[in-house]
Amino acid sequence: MGGLAALAGLLDRAGVIDRRRFHETFDLAWPRVLTGLAIMSKSTVDLAMVGWDVGTAAVAGLAFANAYWQVGKYLGIGLAGGTVTLVSQAYGAEDYERASATVAVSLVVTLVVAAPLVTAYGVFAPRLVAVLGSEPDPLRHAATYLSLVAPALLFEFPNLIASRTYAGVGDTVTPMAIRGTGALLNIAFSATLIFGYGLGVAGAAIGTSLATGVVVLVFAWGLSGRSYGGYGACPVAISRETLRFDGFAPLARRLLVVSAPLMARRTAEMLVAFPLLAIAATFGPAVVAAYEVARRVRTLIDSLSWGFSIAASTLVGQRLGADDEADAEAYALGIIRLSIVVYLVAATVVLAASPWIAGLFVDDPDVVAVATPFVAAAALSVVFLGVDGAATGTLRGAGDTGYPFVVSLFGRYVCALPIAALGVVTALGPTALLVALVVETVVPAALNVRRVRSNRWKAVGRAHASTS
Repeated sequence: MGGLAALAGLLDRAGVIDRRRFHETFDLAWPRVLTGLAIMSKSTVDLAMVGWDVGTAAVAGLAFANAYWQVGKYLGIGLAGGTVTLVSQAYGAEDYERASATVAVSLVVTLVVAAPLVTAYGVFAPRLVAVLGSEPDPLRHAATYLSLVAPALLFEFPNLIASRTYAGVGDTVTPMAIRGTGALLNIAFSATLIFGYGLGVAGAAIGTSLATGVVVLVFAWGLSGRSYGGYGACPVAISRETLRFDGFAPLARRLLVVSAPLMARRTAEMLVAFPLLAIAATFGPAVVAAYEVARRVRTLIDSLSWGFSIAASTLVGQRLGADDEADAEAYALGIIRLSIVVYLVAATVVLAASPWIAGLFVDDPDVVAVATPFVAAAALSVVFLGVDGAATGTLRGAGDTGYPFVVSLFGRYVCALPIAALGVVTALGPTALLVALVVETVVPAALNVRRVRSNRWKAVGRAHASTS
């Protein structure tokens, strides 16, 4: 803790964030950062192992398959967002029976949403991935991975619900430990199946499905009210009394009403990956692989934003709830400045190591040469992605959720996508994708920070307070 205190003092003297606010931010952020790293490292390590074992075509194939996987996952994240809202409200009102029923309803709804996706991915994988490219080898690997990893969505949806349930009752450490262990199992299973049994892409998919299934079993233990060696029993566990709850149908409708905008937002934000991957595919598997490596590296680094964003939402929201707008603004600007400092350090390290990082995913020197500038572009763009996360967290804490959604779509569809498309019709070629990687984060970051500095979010927060 001495090192943490010294860091807090250094940041305070530099005018980044004062000691008290830093410690409060750190306490809220670190479990979410580690959870994000655990979750995002699974797919990143899988990509690297497949790249070394099978080659560039397999990396490109996983890029195609991952786009479809993300559709399902982001629907699950949106649904889990509604769960945490309803669980936290019921738990805060000490209506534990309703909170428990919300968990049960959420788990049922997740299966209803996930089952059609799993079926479609399992049955129609070759046709689905063919939309994104024409090279036979990447498409073959993509279809194999998507069809075998599809069952994992039936596990991933309940895992997301369980994680958010624990967050709704103020416990972020238990899901961090479970998800972190799951990430390690994923790496172990995939490595064994890829290298030990020579299953290649199929081994990565099966390893992910197995590890995700283990995680859901572990979460089920806690959600049933049992503890993990004296810790982690869910206080709103599902029980026989839960199943006798009277208002399941209205609760399900309420869950869908709250979750639907979140599901729509998350899905709309990630669907831009499909046209971008299709554009990359026009330049061949090496560019698709390079683009996917850059996106995975950026996503892994952006795990830091999981912590900064939730800290900004919580601390700003609490101060606005206490009618202290000045302190809320101090938290908002302090966390944004802290994000800038942390992400600049991380981006500098990644930028300096970009050739080595590219070489972790592919061993073909020609492909490494293509991937290196993409990793460098990811390092630059992640600074703006991190700033955007802190700014968006501030706006979310005030209830100003519509604006960041609009500017996110504007940055992706109106700015980045047309720039990437220029590479197909002009001499820019793959360079246009590099520019698009940066632009899709610069635009939302600039507009959301401008929104924070305009103080309009305070008026939104007052309006929400007056109607609550």
